Amino acid sequence: MKDVAAAAGVALKTVSRVVNDEPGVNPATAARVLSAIERLGYRRNESARVLRRGRTASIGLVIEDVADPFYSGVSRAVEDVALRHGSLVLSGSSGEQPLRERELVLTFCSRRVDGLIIVPAGSDHEYLRPELDAGIAAVFADRPGGLGADTVTCDNEGGAHTGVTHLIRHGHRRVAFLGDSASIFTAAERLRGYRRALADAGLPVDESLIAMGPPEQAGSALGRMLSGDGPPTAVFTGNSRITVAVLRTGHRLAMVGFDDFELADLLVPGVTVVAQDPVRLGRTAAELLFRRITGEPAPTRQIKLPIRLIPRGSGELRP
Repeated sequence: MKDVAAAAGVALKTVSRVVNDEPGVNPATAARVLSAIERLGYRRNESARVLRRGRTASIGLVIEDVADPFYSGVSRAVEDVALRHGSLVLSGSSGEQPLRERELVLTFCSRRVDGLIIVPAGSDHEYLRPELDAGIAAVFADRPGGLGADTVTCDNEGGAHTGVTHLIRHGHRRVAFLGDSASIFTAAERLRGYRRALADAGLPVDESLIAMGPPEQAGSALGRMLSGDGPPTAVFTGNSRITVAVLRTGHRLAMVGFDDFELADLLVPGVTVVAQDPVRLGRTAAELLFRRITGEPAPTRQIKLPIRLIPRGSGELRP
């Protein structure tokens, strides 16, 4: 700023007023300052500017896996909201490891982010309480985290209930469920929806038609079910990665998948899904966070977003 002031022949305070869009500067003087800024390549120190206001203009985002298309959508939506608020997003993947989640969160806190959006990998978040007590804002997304923080989730149980009921209405009585690890909140909720759909239809739950585990094990699990006594005529898959793993086996039984995915509508038959809206999830969580950052006084909110059924053919196949 001293170099700009010298080049423009003005006081340092005048440069400060111009770069901060403050009133009281003669237009000709302002033009001289801007010309000097352009000529010298001056960039103001944003970190120093926001720190003077008691903020860092950054937030932390902890998701499961940045390579997962669902979480990519969440991340992009958070970035869009943050950009409108003049903030940057620091993000990291927990890989479903609670320790990794904790390390990322505390690292972001040590960098004095203004707030956090966390997709919980674990169930114990007491480590975060001192940060919340110190005034940092936090929102849990996709899964609850407790601690009296705002939470935005999707209707996992209701979505699974809708998908399985759709298969039952098309004549299926032997519906398999392939889900992610039972320790994951969303997977457990989707299994609950599966069980409730069968109960509502008066159908028994056959535990041999339920398999929970990593997506790479889904194909072999389905193969065992199909080669056993009383094989399933339909399958409900608990997320898009499991859906793709089943498609790769070549088995073309009736199927409804949780989560939409790219090219699902181009397969023959198209893949019927119950779809979340990752963009809406990320945007809702980020908007909540920035309201907290700016000090909005409001009760803690627990928001559950709806899920919609998209029929494309695979879920409408009959036994």
